[in-house]
Amino acid sequence: MAAPPLSRATRRRVYLLLMVVCLGLVLLAWNVVRFFSVPLAVGMSVLAAVLPPAAAFVANAGVSGDRTAGLERRPWDRREPPDPDR
Repeated sequence: MAAPPLSRATRRRVYLLLMVVCLGLVLLAWNVVRFFSVPLAVGMSVLAAVLPPAAAFVANAGVSGDRTAGLERRPWDRREPPDPDR
């Protein structure tokens, strides 16, 4: 049984949390940890480099089946909306 999709607010909170952790890892690695262990600081930076793509996956893992989510017309958009029957 699949888990129900996360709400937009939950996905945004998780994204923000992952990005804060990423920033914290980089700051901690190169301002504190590098004085004790450069390889550990490099490892922390590698982990921090993996977190933004993971955060993007979490943020975009949303509404299943709705391919038009986020494609609403904006006032400055002069193109016609896509025809769902085509």
